[in-house]
Amino acid sequence: MKRAVTLTVVANMTSNYSEGLGNISSVQKIFKEQHVYAVRSRESLKNALCVQAGLYDDLETSVDGAAQKLVSAEKNAATCRALEGGYMSTKELTYIRNSSFYLTDAIACDAFVNETRFHNNLYLASNQAKANGFSLQVKGNAEKAGLMLYQYEYDKSMKVYSLTIDLEMVGKDENFQAEAGPEEKADRVLRILEAVRSLSLVVKGNLDNAEPLFIAGGLTERKTHYFENVVRVKRGALAITQDLKDKLSEDFSCALLRGDNFSNEDEIVKELAPLSIKQFFEQLEEQVKSWYGL
Repeated sequence: MKRAVTLTVVANMTSNYSEGLGNISSVQKIFKEQHVYAVRSRESLKNALCVQAGLYDDLETSVDGAAQKLVSAEKNAATCRALEGGYMSTKELTYIRNSSFYLTDAIACDAFVNETRFHNNLYLASNQAKANGFSLQVKGNAEKAGLMLYQYEYDKSMKVYSLTIDLEMVGKDENFQAEAGPEEKADRVLRILEAVRSLSLVVKGNLDNAEPLFIAGGLTERKTHYFENVVRVKRGALAITQDLKDKLSEDFSCALLRGDNFSNEDEIVKELAPLSIKQFFEQLEEQVKSWYGL
């Protein structure tokens, strides 16, 4: 019996930022295969998907040493969408409920090449100096006007991430013996899928279209990232391996956003016969509705 949705996505997206050094912000990175790769962490990606999906619209927080999601007998994973992604509540009694969906880090397909961008707030500082009748050219006035130089590493590249949704767990909260109805369960899953389909990120004031360029997956018996190890992109080309073909033949589908995003687009079309992104998600949405009996 198929019990989960598994997806592996290739998207052109920015990385999130980690620690800074002085006025320099650095993108988050990992080290693997003897190279450094830029990433968008699974935590950052999950937060972005939950916000765009509207799952956090009913989020309430409480503070018990640290800010945490508010949980109670009345507000639990069955009644509150914001708790679908899991929670740990330590207020009075301790309650733990794992997430019903899991993500991997979105890891760049090619090794990181440092691109540093240099910026300043000269216009704002000049406006402050003009309003107060002094010149930025006089020593000491730049600091007085709040002139600031800053720089940050920049990365926008193809990244691969996987998402798996446990359909049996959605809308259930065993801590309170509560369960949402099938319509609510399906709606939560469909919201997440729509967020993946049209993911948009805002990074340092810049809008970032992170929609799928290539996607593989579908409903599965195994609650795991089934395509995580076979979707690979190197130097702009999707690796079309026999293992990828074999997995797709197990009642899964793939989709391609056509537009020369991959250097071997013609080969992908010939070898994998991908659906359009629109067709892929429409088909998957119908399968999810059917799974919940709708």
